[in-house]
Amino acid sequence: GYPFSLNTTVTAGIVSAKARSIGIINRTGSGDADGIAQNRNAAVESFIQTDAAINPGNSGGALVNTNGELIGINSAIASQTGSYAGYAFAIPVNLAKKILDDLKKYGLVKRGVLGVSFPAPAAEDQFFKQQGLNPATVKGVFITGVLSESAAAVAGLKEGDIIQSIDGVEMTSSSEFSERIAGHKPGDLIKLIYLRNGTALTASVTLKGETTTNATAGLSESLESIYNKLGADFAQLTREQKQQLNLNYGVVVTDVRTGGFFDKIGIPRYTIIVYINGKPVDTPKDIDLALLSAQNGIIQILAVAPDGSKVVFNFSLGT
Repeated sequence: GYPFSLNTTVTAGIVSAKARSIGIINRTGSGDADGIAQNRNAAVESFIQTDAAINPGNSGGALVNTNGELIGINSAIASQTGSYAGYAFAIPVNLAKKILDDLKKYGLVKRGVLGVSFPAPAAEDQFFKQQGLNPATVKGVFITGVLSESAAAVAGLKEGDIIQSIDGVEMTSSSEFSERIAGHKPGDLIKLIYLRNGTALTASVTLKGETTTNATAGLSESLESIYNKLGADFAQLTREQKQQLNLNYGVVVTDVRTGGFFDKIGIPRYTIIVYINGKPVDTPKDIDLALLSAQNGIIQILAVAPDGSKVVFNFSLGT
């Protein structure tokens, strides 16, 4: 890499985790090694975590194994200062290669879309427990919603199903699940094994594209209908609250009703919503506009939880 203008710098470390989600999509800040904001509705966050030193100037550099093989592209750090603090993250090379191949062949990235929503990575274990399931023994991705006319709906998947494997590869987190789906293009056939009421079932699913999934869910519904689905109320943060929380934007969740999307995917009261689908929200009106313009009815929320942790939630409005 080229950190702090020191060319041909090599650092070493171990890999702590794969498919790590750290909540930096659509946010500019200390988590991004080069301060580059990412703004994509279909963004995938599934990093390799390493303690090899990564600093500003390293982004885009190679993460290699002891055989000299490329395994990742250095991308981000977790730090309060903007410099390395022991936690570094790289995009897996298989995902980077898919992006490169798509850009060379099509001029844009083509990602397969299954059309399901699921709890945020940070809330998965808690969500399983709320459903009366033991996350230590029941592995997989809990489906909290299925977009109408999506690939998942056509294949018969339903809310409450737990996807346990894709093409024979076990799914242990929603980040891993998102990465696996993102590695496919529209039209690809995948085989799922999932649990429904404790019974293992299989499904062959032909993935759709972002523009072929039913887009009317987010555009044709009235705001009243959308808010009924969300089951939540919002209020604008004061200037003083933003200063205390070191936020430029933010709308606080003042109420969460039982049975709504927010309740189902584990967004608690007093969560502060900062971005919806990459767009900053600073007033309840901003939330209205973001919800009405949601592509394919898919919603991605970047928020600050009541305990101060940054979390990402994904769900669809099409159920």
